[in-house]
Amino acid sequence: MATKRTAKAVWEHDLVHGSGRVRGESGALPEVPVSWASRTEEAKGRTSPEELLAAAHASCFSMALSSGLAKMQFPPERLEVSATATFDKVGDAWSVTTMEIDVVGKVPNIDAAKFQEAAKNASIGCPISRALKGNVEVRVSARLL
Repeated sequence: MATKRTAKAVWEHDLVHGSGRVRGESGALPEVPVSWASRTEEAKGRTSPEELLAAAHASCFSMALSSGLAKMQFPPERLEVSATATFDKVGDAWSVTTMEIDVVGKVPNIDAAKFQEAAKNASIGCPISRALKGNVEVRVSARLL
């Protein structure tokens, strides 16, 4: 069964001097400020589409990795995943160029090679990774505690 999730944004004024707000319809993502400066300079308490994309990717990847490890008979005790989206000007256009995933896992009885394999598979199978495929280079670094 297909599910849909909605987020809403309001933007006021021009790109450089304006600002906006974004929120998730579920209420789990409260209304947060967003601005052009938060994309290209310091965040200063505001978010950006790239930060939200990184958050989506980190949570999706952690679920995919957890599932994959359980299927390998190595259920994780803890996975800490960070995702970093790089936003850069390429030619005349701004683009998300890379997504770097860093995962540290506490997984009983698994060796480093199997954990690396599970992380690679999670990167391929994660729906957000698949959405980025062909547009954004995804790099994964995985290590055990």
